[in-house]
Amino acid sequence: MTSRLTQNSINGTHHHPHYYPHPSSSSKASFKGCCCCLFLLFSFLLLLILAVILVIVLAVKPKKPQFDLQQVGVQYVGITPNPAAIATSSASVSLNIRMVFTAFNDNKVGIKYGQSRFTIMYRGIPLGRGTVPGFYQPAHSVKRVETTIVVDRVNLLQADAADLIRDAALNDRVELRVLGDVGAKIRILGFTSPGVEVSVDCAIVISPRKQALTYKQCGFDGLSV
Repeated sequence: MTSRLTQNSINGTHHHPHYYPHPSSSSKASFKGCCCCLFLLFSFLLLLILAVILVIVLAVKPKKPQFDLQQVGVQYVGITPNPAAIATSSASVSLNIRMVFTAFNDNKVGIKYGQSRFTIMYRGIPLGRGTVPGFYQPAHSVKRVETTIVVDRVNLLQADAADLIRDAALNDRVELRVLGDVGAKIRILGFTSPGVEVSVDCAIVISPRKQALTYKQCGFDGLSV
């Protein structure tokens, strides 16, 4: 036995055990590497897109949309006391108003407007509503859109009815408010920006005798994204 070991040592033949990597460990490491590469790739693409959008926004310098109530046409005003309920001083209001809005776009890109809704109110009481369909406005342009608000025999009770009858019969002056929200999005190279909403607040005064508008003042109540 000793001679055989000595002979093997002389001949240089040593038997060493062979170790092979476990296949599951190798596949897991490869999968993790692929996921890491994909994550880095998507992160780079996202940063690149954000950088391009930022450059475009800085170059375009978008401005908030301007949406103003330009004209108000009083087509009909009717205020009728209710004789069957004199004790409660009730009255019915009928109103037909045509409103023309003007949208100004001073931007270098187009603006896409969504459907806008407007409410006409008397002393905080909603009387009627009107809508303006959505539309697209090109850059550096002015567009006129219109809507008609119809109030059909809306009943007012007690103090509100008494105030309305006094304003119409004695003062020939009925103060109303027009409230609405206008939603807009900027279009840049086929991409649409997040929505911007502008609240319109207009005070108008109409004359029931003349069936006409006597005063109008509008402004933007706020800007929210």
